[in-house]
Amino acid sequence: MGLLQREREAILGNEYVDHFDFSEVESFIKNADKNLFISHRFKHEDKILVQPRGGFPTYEKVFKLYEEFSEAGVDVLPLTIDSNTRLNDYASAQKMLRLSEENDVDMLNGYPLINHGYRTTRKMIEHFNIPVSLRHGTPDARLLVEIALASGIFEIEGGPITYLLPYSKNFPLDKAFIYWKYVEKVCAKYSELNEPVNRESFGPLSATLQPPVIVIVIQIIEMLLSLEEGVKSFSVSFSQTGTLLQDIVISNVLKKLSRKYADEFGYNDAAINLVYHQWMGAFPRNKEHSESLITASTVIAALVGADKIITKTKDEAFGIPTKESNASAVSKVQYTLGILKGIPSIKDEEEEENLEAEVTEIMQAVLNDSADTLWRKVFNAIKNGYIEIPFSPHIINNNKVITVRDKNANIRIYDKGDLPISQKSFRFERDKLSLGKNKNALVGKIIDDIGIML
Repeated sequence: MGLLQREREAILGNEYVDHFDFSEVESFIKNADKNLFISHRFKHEDKILVQPRGGFPTYEKVFKLYEEFSEAGVDVLPLTIDSNTRLNDYASAQKMLRLSEENDVDMLNGYPLINHGYRTTRKMIEHFNIPVSLRHGTPDARLLVEIALASGIFEIEGGPITYLLPYSKNFPLDKAFIYWKYVEKVCAKYSELNEPVNRESFGPLSATLQPPVIVIVIQIIEMLLSLEEGVKSFSVSFSQTGTLLQDIVISNVLKKLSRKYADEFGYNDAAINLVYHQWMGAFPRNKEHSESLITASTVIAALVGADKIITKTKDEAFGIPTKESNASAVSKVQYTLGILKGIPSIKDEEEEENLEAEVTEIMQAVLNDSADTLWRKVFNAIKNGYIEIPFSPHIINNNKVITVRDKNANIRIYDKGDLPISQKSFRFERDKLSLGKNKNALVGKIIDDIGIML
């Protein structure tokens, strides 16, 4: 028995797992309908796939949510996991699930997959026969991903950086890298049985004034860490920045460099997809404005050549959207995408050239580290502040980089902290800004920039 298999058996021996049958799960995945694999749909459908967000504690409510989505013409179903499961607190998830079922009140903010079990969840997934994407935010997702794959969920979002720094305060980063290495190995192992399991990085990060260079660097790194373990289908992603031009520049550079680095590392056979998140910041309370924002971001998704769009609803400012509101958003996005034909190619060569230079400069600093493995190089880079996520709560995050918007609403680096970008690249950023040294004015500007869509 190999080391990985021994580790898997130890993890799946958890008391909240109802007898994991390895041979049965392998047989299921080997014979699973190809329609359950988003990697299959990426290859064979010439359209932007539409995926909403959503998840409830009980099986019945998720089933009804999926019915609404199915009727609205959804391409990819979401399964959002509850916070207790994200923290590996399956005992609390079990208690809250029982209370939710007994009182018909949502005592959890998502679906406790471990407690429902893969046998039960698989029935629902096979019933709808639509790809399901696991959305969670878990630093240690080993057990969760095992149960998800056994359930028929063949797209796994997240990674050791994107599901740690924006979400956690003190979970050890080195452990996250090791735990996600396990996830990649299991996804790669099952990919050999049928269509590839698709891995997807979480590009929005903290969803607040993220500098494009950081978004792209982290996407490339998580992609390389995944492909290194044998994953053959990977999705890089980013979220709407607040300006059309910057979204197009990011998409062009992200697509170009993710392919470039994948090929340079010898992963020429890996499929790389682009995912676009509709606006992840604060939504306007005016629902008509929210509808306009959603329509605009749908048009941008087509302009950037996304393979998938992740949708929002007009009710974002008021709490968790109803299943009806969520399904309505899917239908409207599908309609908007359907009427967008003959999308032109848009470029800003000067902006793309500078962003590409910044990404290359940081990647060189990361890869030139003397550590013997990629994940250790990246760990050192984060520790040294070569990579940091603005507004991250994590104690290892440098928290020196300051970003603001220029007169055209593009996100610019005001203070580069310890980012290893050249003075030429940094000057390009600063020359677009006309801010003085008044710190109070700077704070006010940041607050205004965060609430740009309100």
